[in-house]
Amino acid sequence: MSLYHRLRRLPSLLPLALLLLCPTAPSLAQTKTIAVEPGEFSIENALQEARLARLHGEADKAVISLKAGTYLLSSPVIIRPEDNNTTITADGNVTISGGVRITGWKKDGKLWSAPVPRFNGRPLLFRQLWVNGAKADRARDVADFEQMARIRSVDKKNGIIYVPAKSVKKVAGIDGVEMVLHEMWCVANLRVKSIRIKGDSAAVSFLNPESHVHFMHPWPSPMVTSDGHNSPFYLTNAKVLLDNPGEWWLDEKAERVFYMPRHGENMSRAEVFAPALENVLVISGTPDRPVENVEISGVTFSHASWLRPSLLGHAPLQAGMFMTEAYKIRPQIRRPNGDHGLDNQGWVGRPEAAIKVSCANSVSFKGCTVEHCASTGIDFGTFTSDCLVDGCTVRDCGGNGIMAGSCGGEFHEAHLPFEPFDRRETCKRLTISQNVITDVSNEDWGTVGICALYVRDINIVANEISEVSYTGISLGWGWNQQPSTMANNKVVGNNIHHYAKHMYDTAGIYTLGSQPHSSVEFNAVHDIYSPSYVHDPHHWFYLYTDEGSSGISVKNNWTPVEKYLKNSNGPGNTWENNGPHVADSVRTKAGLNFLK
Repeated sequence: MSLYHRLRRLPSLLPLALLLLCPTAPSLAQTKTIAVEPGEFSIENALQEARLARLHGEADKAVISLKAGTYLLSSPVIIRPEDNNTTITADGNVTISGGVRITGWKKDGKLWSAPVPRFNGRPLLFRQLWVNGAKADRARDVADFEQMARIRSVDKKNGIIYVPAKSVKKVAGIDGVEMVLHEMWCVANLRVKSIRIKGDSAAVSFLNPESHVHFMHPWPSPMVTSDGHNSPFYLTNAKVLLDNPGEWWLDEKAERVFYMPRHGENMSRAEVFAPALENVLVISGTPDRPVENVEISGVTFSHASWLRPSLLGHAPLQAGMFMTEAYKIRPQIRRPNGDHGLDNQGWVGRPEAAIKVSCANSVSFKGCTVEHCASTGIDFGTFTSDCLVDGCTVRDCGGNGIMAGSCGGEFHEAHLPFEPFDRRETCKRLTISQNVITDVSNEDWGTVGICALYVRDINIVANEISEVSYTGISLGWGWNQQPSTMANNKVVGNNIHHYAKHMYDTAGIYTLGSQPHSSVEFNAVHDIYSPSYVHDPHHWFYLYTDEGSSGISVKNNWTPVEKYLKNSNGPGNTWENNGPHVADSVRTKAGLNFLK
């Protein structure tokens, strides 16, 4: 509790205390208020006008009021240290879009087609499409994922996956095809290099760099089992696969996009968006000169892209963190202090986000919406502290809904504990509260509702998380129990339901690593999906403390049954009073009502 709030509890002493805090008469803060309308005075112009007012001593605060409408961007909105003490607020329904409208639709047989727009001078490349606000499906070989084919075998040495010939015959010889491969707790996006059919089998090889990384690393891995649960896959990105209403395909060479309308859609009047910018909003300073005291309220951020899977493929380690190098260790390396043998090393990169915050303190998002994003919705990276996401909605994101912390950086080996030399680097004192997070992880199925990596003093409180492909809340990183920067993290009063839509080895709440004085309490976890194609249909949980989890209190959580996993945990965990016998008030109050 700050000194100011402690003093407010003593009203009779408040005037004297304020005098003591301010021995000389303070100057009154001046606020510059700027109104912005779509298509006229841009958000960038408003930020610049406010900076000039600060430079000239005319104001030390700014309020930018966005009038109703859609603000189409040619580059991300960037908030810098020069914008400290700024509030951006919506006056009506405001959308800041990183997308481009696609117009000029014409009937083309059973399909409709339109010219690909040029964005900043080049034909637009995109992986998502929204028609009248609804996400369309990139053309694929199955309408129902329960119909996915399964692989037959894997030749890691030669980088080949063998599949039934009939499953790939339609796309043999076509450029640009992608395989989306289900691998235990991740999916990989592999760009197909060649398909060689022999008899009833086909040998599929893939482009680099993803093929090289994918076949060198041991975990996760395509599964070949003895009980018929080999890894399933689907194929995408070919015109011959465009055969169901709501599907689309981009012809890059002809610079046209094709679409099969859903029932009742009139493409001559439809509003169609494709994403163009990978970041819609970037808030960042430097470690020694951070952004401070910025509040954004009531604004919708939409149409963020992420192109890495199209350009370089995507082979994740976990929670969407893509591997840049990984390999198996033979024999295993012995590790100290209770950690089991290490059989692999890996280094990871971070997917893009619609909103990126780094080198920033006291940044708040209140009552905002983040939607229609290719990857992460909101991302708090390094050198961030005292930030807030409250009362927001994050929906229709291909990756993680909200992400926080780091994996130690792209050159930090994933299994090593992380304790930065500069303690400011750790994301800390972030509060994620009273948010609705739904229909996220809808492309990269191995991502989660809220992903917190190496974080400290984080509070994940009173959120409702649903319709996620994998885990609801993932807290921690590192796969070891050695001391790191993580501590004092709280996951309290959340309602997590309808999760694990596509992946298993999952839980409503999942932890990793040593996190002293952390707690998982008063949450409700229920209603898990049961897809038939997962590699182990029984390997799912409501609560899951995974490798190295230490110093965590798991108490008073309501779940329908006591289905939990404690895998290779470290010391100091406490499990008390979890399950269906927990007071019914825990179940009914968890989520948005928890703090009310």
